[in-house]
Amino acid sequence: MSALTRTVFILKKKIAKDLENKKPHLRSPSIQCYLCLLLNSHFLTEAGIHVFILGCVGAGLPKTEASWHDVIHDLKRIEELIQSIHIDATLYTESNVHPNCKVTAMKCFLLELRVILHESRNVDIHETVSNLIILANSSLSSNGNITESGCRECEELEEKNVDEFLQSFVHIVQMFINPS
Repeated sequence: MSALTRTVFILKKKIAKDLENKKPHLRSPSIQCYLCLLLNSHFLTEAGIHVFILGCVGAGLPKTEASWHDVIHDLKRIEELIQSIHIDATLYTESNVHPNCKVTAMKCFLLELRVILHESRNVDIHETVSNLIILANSSLSSNGNITESGCRECEELEEKNVDEFLQSFVHIVQMFINPS
């Protein structure tokens, strides 16, 4: 097996794995599937390989139209995963967010997620939390430059256990979904 064929095989396996996991922060795989079909045909040339590699790189980039619904999905997944392990951490939690402080509160929640990353040795939790951070930051980017005044700093928030933290996190994400 030549090095070129081996590289194509490895890249195809990576795309298949990403499609199987259905990671929401990945771009639409339709182009990548097309490239796989293209490479399986008689277009297996150096130019075809370059296009294929660029397609694979594009598949790993965060999409720009991330959804708060995807964030909630990942939060629910983290809740399920945490049931199987014990994380003895208290996290700064905003449990009574004023609508005018939701961006500030979201930034605090995202900072506190890093504590879960640090405390957990579970690979699935690491992947899901990392994905959630990417999705939330992408969704937040449209509101990220807003300056909110009168909001509490993260360190001023009450410390709560992981379960209460995640429940409050879902609540604030719902404020972004249904801004009323």
